[in-house]
Amino acid sequence: MSDDQQHALEGGSSPPLLTCDGLVIGHRNRPLLPAIHFGVRPGTFLAVVGRNGSGKSTWLRTMLGLVRPVGGRLTRKPGLRLGYMPQVMTLDPLLPIRAADLVEWGRLDNWDFIGAGRRAANSAASIEALTATKATALGDTLFRDLSEGQKQRVLLARTIARGADVAFLDEPTAAMDAVAEATAMTCLKDLTRQRGMTVVVVSHLLGMVARFADQVLFFDREGGVTVAGTPAEIFAHPAFRSQYGELGIHHAH
Repeated sequence: MSDDQQHALEGGSSPPLLTCDGLVIGHRNRPLLPAIHFGVRPGTFLAVVGRNGSGKSTWLRTMLGLVRPVGGRLTRKPGLRLGYMPQVMTLDPLLPIRAADLVEWGRLDNWDFIGAGRRAANSAASIEALTATKATALGDTLFRDLSEGQKQRVLLARTIARGADVAFLDEPTAAMDAVAEATAMTCLKDLTRQRGMTVVVVSHLLGMVARFADQVLFFDREGGVTVAGTPAEIFAHPAFRSQYGELGIHHAH
């Protein structure tokens, strides 16, 4: 286990930002998984993994307050700011909005139409976020004209600009090539180290999870299992091995 992973698991003396206390997720009062006991710690890169239909997106939406729990309790630290980057963002293709403007939209709840200082701060945050995702050159381009991979980098910048304490990302590299995937994941890891942001990523990229995640939350709906640990611990878990077999073993190294 790396020092970063050990620190993230211990969470120092800081209490969890979000706590799943016997949380049961599901739809229409029907549970998908056993009760979840887990705390999302500050400054942690958390990867959520599992096969399609295992409950990853439902858990994420429950954490965001978009879906009500079936049972148990979800608690959030008072004043906690959450950010969310969906896998696909639906935007009217006729809307002539620049990438930089879309990034700045991430701070609209902070917007002050009278205070020039606030507008300047929002603009500066937008520029900084585009720089962090290596998307500065895309700022003046209409969002609709970007490639799918470029759009994801801009949406990632938008999430960063929001200044969230916890950023939830659903398959953020789905439309990226291998180089762009690694760049995006490195950026997310840097956010945890340099800014203390907590990053929660739903991902199928086991190699990236092994390389970048501090913690992994694994869902196995078929086997009725939820388990958390370091990447090495999860990849060695019998439930994970049952679902992923040699593929999981390969990515554990």
